[in-house]
Amino acid sequence: MIVSSNRLEETKSPYLLQHADNPVDWYPWEVEAFEKARKEDKPVFLSIGYATCHWCHVMAHESFEDPEVAELLNNAFVNIKVDREERPDIDNTYMTVCQMLSGRGGWPLSIFMTPDKKPFYAATYIPKRGRFGRPGLMELVPRLKELWEEDREKIYDSAGEIASAFQQSLETDTGESLDESVLNDAYQAFFGQFDSENGGFGSAPKFPSAHNLVFLLRYGRLYGQEDAVAMVEKTLTQLRLGGIFDQVGYGFHRYSTDARWLVPHFEKMLYDQAMLLNAYCEAWQATKNPLFRQTAEEIVEYVARDLRSDRGGFYSAEDADTEGEEGKFYVWDIDEIRITLDEEEAELAAEVYNLKEEGNYREEAGGGLTGKNILHLEQTLSRLAEKHDLSAKQFKAKLALINEKLLKQRSKRERPLLDDKILTDWNGLMIASLAKSARTLGDSEHLNLAVNAANFILDELNTEEGLMHRFREGEAAIPAFADDYAFLIWGLLELYETTFEIDYLRKARELNTHFIENFWDNGTGGFYFTDENHETLMGRKKEWFDGAMPSGNSVAMNNLLKLGRLTEQDELEQMADQLSQAYSGMVKASPTGFGQALQAVLFATGTTYEIVIAGEKKSDQTRKMVDRLRDLYIPNRVLLLKEPGDTSIEKIAPFTKNQTTVDGKTALYICRNYSCRSPVTEPGKIEESLKTG
Repeated sequence: MIVSSNRLEETKSPYLLQHADNPVDWYPWEVEAFEKARKEDKPVFLSIGYATCHWCHVMAHESFEDPEVAELLNNAFVNIKVDREERPDIDNTYMTVCQMLSGRGGWPLSIFMTPDKKPFYAATYIPKRGRFGRPGLMELVPRLKELWEEDREKIYDSAGEIASAFQQSLETDTGESLDESVLNDAYQAFFGQFDSENGGFGSAPKFPSAHNLVFLLRYGRLYGQEDAVAMVEKTLTQLRLGGIFDQVGYGFHRYSTDARWLVPHFEKMLYDQAMLLNAYCEAWQATKNPLFRQTAEEIVEYVARDLRSDRGGFYSAEDADTEGEEGKFYVWDIDEIRITLDEEEAELAAEVYNLKEEGNYREEAGGGLTGKNILHLEQTLSRLAEKHDLSAKQFKAKLALINEKLLKQRSKRERPLLDDKILTDWNGLMIASLAKSARTLGDSEHLNLAVNAANFILDELNTEEGLMHRFREGEAAIPAFADDYAFLIWGLLELYETTFEIDYLRKARELNTHFIENFWDNGTGGFYFTDENHETLMGRKKEWFDGAMPSGNSVAMNNLLKLGRLTEQDELEQMADQLSQAYSGMVKASPTGFGQALQAVLFATGTTYEIVIAGEKKSDQTRKMVDRLRDLYIPNRVLLLKEPGDTSIEKIAPFTKNQTTVDGKTALYICRNYSCRSPVTEPGKIEESLKTG
């Protein structure tokens, strides 16, 4: 029986709503679906994806919109759709199963399981019909239906073995605390994987993995390994020049399908913008390369223009596809360039962006040239300016005018889908990076964006019971996960160090206390992904690996260390050490998979400062002191402001009790382990004082 609509039309998820008119009789993840499966004695087909996923669209158009496939699915299964971004707990669980069974993962994720949620078969994208010896849905569904009806015992035996293996995967061996040796091992491993020609690590496909770059930058500067810094500079430069960067509208696509960063997977994710903004800000601060500052500013321009809601929160993503074609919104043929620009501009655009009559973008299926071009640079803007006998400023102005015209022309095209749900965790990352860009670039608008986003999350997604994960169309829903707490706490800590508004520090500490009480494993350490009231599924997982995004545990370890130093709470640093021990075996076995965690190890094992500025927040003396401090690259430090007569900071950070102005002048105290040296009252002497300490 084919239905004309299904139960997804009442949901808020943009991904589920994309499937609301499928002939497949979809259910959202809810008790009713599993009760139906038990009552009708059917297995469950679980399909997990997200709104901006290209291959999810392919499978939908090919199979879920096809009446023939739908009839098979409806007859054999109870069918459930899940948005991985709304329910990362479900996705994490069953992705682990898929990786265990097939050695690979990705989306769409296809899981076949019993009515009691135990999987017996897993795959990613499945075509309608089989290819190269692998079954399609037309072959697989009848086979699984027959197995369910005629050899049920075999299915339950398989499901039991998978469940047992999953339980084993939850166990981690606690080891010794991570120390400097793992930092050196990680550097050597990254060095061995580095692509010296194109930047980045390994071969195609390539992900930016910005947290790895930040680790290498900090490691290189703290340990005097200039090769580590050079790898970061090369990678960030090539990322900005490549097609993975939207040269016209700015912002980064998700990853590159080739080694050169030329051909991206065209979707744009909020978390990538946040993590890369963080990396470019730190790289600007460390190297003063103007391209890095420019790129940071361009990322913010894109996010503020295209991903910001009227209320200040940030939307999740933009799709890769328009009109059924991946990348159609972003690629150009030369004739359109010539129509849009005058002759001189078109000639310059063709040279700068390496446009070809035959195009440089190949069709996905046959690999033939499409006549379309992905705009990219082969040289830096400064070199191009020299080539044209122009100053960098003059050349940049010329290119800006060209880009303005191209952006206006591109805006006439059908835009990719905007996934307009607002997620607490991804917004936390964006708040953290915007707060950092505000202080490193000195841009007050960046700070306004961060403050408005933080206020929105705290107003709309912070309840008496705790944080909520998702907001859309006026509804805050889904109890928060570990990432929501860890990432938002990070954002609030960065906001405090940028604004010195003590309420942000108080809120970060309050959320961290709730996070520990509800997510911390008092046995072996580490944070579970869900609290004890969440649906358990196959077992209560901890997420460790720093993939496209850092894990909640990695960010939490950094937060514990910083909060410990900011508030003089040694027990938080002890928890970070216990967390490090829980990680130990995994990180030592594969250090390049834990770039964010390694940043915490750098903080814990290296020279770290507590810096207190005593002075009026709005005074010129204090502003000059803060500006000079922020101009220096000191990643291993926490920063506090104590205003004269204000004892509120002493209640949070007791060691600031004796930090005062000197003869009415703003004074800066550099402390290690809360032992502070003589104050500095001249901004020009800060660097010297740091070196002597």
